Amino acid sequence: MARVKGALSTRKRHKKILKLAKGYFGAKSKLYKMANQQVMKSLVYAYAGRKRKKRDFRRLWITRISAAAKMNGMNYSTFMHGLNKAGITMNRKVLSELAINDAAAFTALTEKAKKAL
Repeated sequence: MARVKGALSTRKRHKKILKLAKGYFGAKSKLYKMANQQVMKSLVYAYAGRKRKKRDFRRLWITRISAAAKMNGMNYSTFMHGLNKAGITMNRKVLSELAINDAAAFTALTEKAKKAL
């Protein structure tokens, strides 16, 4: 049987990593060893970033709802408590969109929340 060398598979593996490292600064995009380390670290950052994105958006929505609720004479926690008591179940993303795009509808919601308290 003929001897099989690993050059082809090694080159394929190296090219895959170097393709992922394209655009990195200096040797991190040219040398395999450094590129591999940076790609592994970058993938860790990407995984953590996907989790963090959810937190960041929730914080943004709450900030927007809070600002709109204050304009209608309530704070965030009493507004949300009033909505729950009134039986209105809307997620924070939709409430934030209402606060930005449809101030009249948001004001109506704050009135319902005030009556429920």
